[in-house]
Amino acid sequence: MDTSQTYTLLLTVSFALAAGLVGCFALMKRMLLASDVLSHLALPGLGLAFLFKLNPLAGGAATLLLGTLLVWQLQKKTGLAADASIGVVFAVALALGAALTPSEDLVEALFGTFPKLSLFGFLVGLAAVAAVILAILAFKNRLTLAVFSPELAAATGLNVNRLELYYLLVFSVTIIIGLRFMGALLSSALIIMPAATARQVTNGLSRFIVVSMAVSSVSVLAGSLINAFVVRSSTAAPAIVVVSALCFGLSLLKKAG
Repeated sequence: MDTSQTYTLLLTVSFALAAGLVGCFALMKRMLLASDVLSHLALPGLGLAFLFKLNPLAGGAATLLLGTLLVWQLQKKTGLAADASIGVVFAVALALGAALTPSEDLVEALFGTFPKLSLFGFLVGLAAVAAVILAILAFKNRLTLAVFSPELAAATGLNVNRLELYYLLVFSVTIIIGLRFMGALLSSALIIMPAATARQVTNGLSRFIVVSMAVSSVSVLAGSLINAFVVRSSTAAPAIVVVSALCFGLSLLKKAG
């Protein structure tokens, strides 16, 4: 493994840590399935970027953040739940993405690739991961209060709508980091499954977060090794998701036992 591949693996593991942390609050907010839909908001931007030979990550990030703001506005103005608001935007995003993305680039857009990273690219990605983790930790208590008692949170002066926007933006940044590696279809998998796994085997919030981050990281490492030595695909994303799903299956067996 050369230096650039090492950078890619390290950044993917770092993304897994952020995804595991963000997923804990997505589960508590009952928006795990909505998180899967939210990642698809990047598809129109990816399609336009491929079409005009631009940076696909920048294109995906632009439409994902725009879609996130639109979801927040729908939720705030109409009173729709997060999953309903996301569902409305999702249908349009998916249709536009499928129509705009050239067929030869569709697989990469949907399932990602493991590109070689420069030191600069690695450091930028690492800074984005650190920003996500620090943001969630900084808002952890307020997010928890808003999830379990929004009325009490509002009574204490907490702006729940603004907090919801902050969380959606952090969530979107997490997906943007994972787009290159996991693609639009699978980038949310490391947000959904590790959190669901951790919920089966833990009760306390701190342990819940630690286990979710650990499962996400183990899935990336094991999936990358399986892909490198067994599957030998152009992207390790499917193998990573399979390992994460196996971890979830083992958690169900443990709970049943």
